[in-house]
Amino acid sequence: MPDKPSVLFVCVHNAGRSQMAAGWLRQLAGDTVEVRSAGSAPADRVNPAAVEAMREVGIDITDQTPKLLEWETAESSDVIVTMGCGDACPVFPGKRYEDWQLADPAGQGVDAVRPIRDEIRTRVEKLLSELSAGQVAR
Repeated sequence: MPDKPSVLFVCVHNAGRSQMAAGWLRQLAGDTVEVRSAGSAPADRVNPAAVEAMREVGIDITDQTPKLLEWETAESSDVIVTMGCGDACPVFPGKRYEDWQLADPAGQGVDAVRPIRDEIRTRVEKLLSELSAGQVAR
């Protein structure tokens, strides 16, 4: 395992689920994990309901901007977590992949986003414990 594993969170718009996941991992892992996020068709801004839901738990993602998923970013990541990006997500042999089936917060209010945020936290905590145990490759 590399000294500092890299995790890439990918969803279509890189505006909700992947941004919340990246926020959680940055918060919980500190500088022990390189955190990346991207989207196959990035939005122009992060979902305001996702920003508010994360603010409620003390995580500020207002400085994040949706980014286009680039081949090089995926190729250089140790773990790729997809969240509904479908066939747009590249596949690289030897990478660890996880596909998290989560509700899409797009167009939802903060009340609907909170349970998604909390589910993402649970999954990020599990992923972080596996990374800490050296379980990167699949």
